[in-house]
Amino acid sequence: MRKTIALIAIALLTTGAVSAQPKKSRVQTTQQTQQQKKQGTQSQGMTRRMSISYPVALDMPEDVVWRRDIYRELDLNNESNSGLYYPVQPQGKQMNLFTYIFKLAQNDYIPIYEYSVANDGQDDFSDGAKVTLKTVLDNYHIFYEEQDGKLKIDNSDIPSQEVMKYFLKESAYYDQSNATFHIKPLALCPVMLREDDFGGEAAQYPLFWVRYADVEPYLSRQTIMTSNVNNAAVMSMDDYFTLNKYQGKIYKTNNMLGKTLAQIANGDTAKLSSEQRRIEAELEAFRNNIFGDKEKRDSLDSIANNHPQNVKAAAKAKKARTEKAPKAKKEKASGSSSVSAASPAARVSVRRQRH
Repeated sequence: MRKTIALIAIALLTTGAVSAQPKKSRVQTTQQTQQQKKQGTQSQGMTRRMSISYPVALDMPEDVVWRRDIYRELDLNNESNSGLYYPVQPQGKQMNLFTYIFKLAQNDYIPIYEYSVANDGQDDFSDGAKVTLKTVLDNYHIFYEEQDGKLKIDNSDIPSQEVMKYFLKESAYYDQSNATFHIKPLALCPVMLREDDFGGEAAQYPLFWVRYADVEPYLSRQTIMTSNVNNAAVMSMDDYFTLNKYQGKIYKTNNMLGKTLAQIANGDTAKLSSEQRRIEAELEAFRNNIFGDKEKRDSLDSIANNHPQNVKAAAKAKKARTEKAPKAKKEKASGSSSVSAASPAARVSVRRQRH
């Protein structure tokens, strides 16, 4: 009985405390709780959507035992890269790579980073190297309007027709955790080619750097044509880069001198081409010989036969065959001579009669 009375008293005190709380305070608490739940649900939903749209995104491990960073120049006139250029003007949801990156930056979905000419275009993805799209538009005289603090740019004013090149930074590395060799894109820089008023050779203007990891989830939603013959042959832009379908000449590697290949060649075109071929050959040699010599690896018999025990066993078996062969020949010879001695010299033919 006493226990029941105590419980009732505690319940009354709790009810009184709740009713004593000001109405405004209770409303604020309820609103904050609902807002927190809403934010949590939105965050969880976004994570789920991103994991569905791009479920296999893998970062490069930081503790790899071998790695080489390479910068390539992708010319969109090259047939292997031309799918990144078309369509020049958006056609419905289909657009080229630059227009897609441009719109992502315009809507603040991805950050963009400065291309430092003074630092030979070295990529820097720190917060201090971030630039706004408005700064890029002002620097390169790209027309835009600003309404309510937002940039408004017509599709015809996006200079996608002038972006004829890309600088691509990739990393070739060996992942010892699963014994695999990878080439992973790390960053992209659209390059605008713009002719001067006198009709001379087009000047080259690298616009900005963008981290590939930032655009990777979005590129899985855009497709690229991969064949001039079969227009149904398409793949996602992310697969295009992940599978290394692009082609581009090497113009720089991360080296202790911090120089580009053009600086190393010192204006010598032949030397520049030679350096590019040398680096490509080094990468190919590392890929092919990462598990040892390819010919020896493909021939398991040669590896087994070169083992000391197997060599001794093979020699012993050969010796046994050699010793056995003369003996067999001798027995065969003696057997044939006895048969010839017992049989007459003339050959007799016997005809079988029918009964």
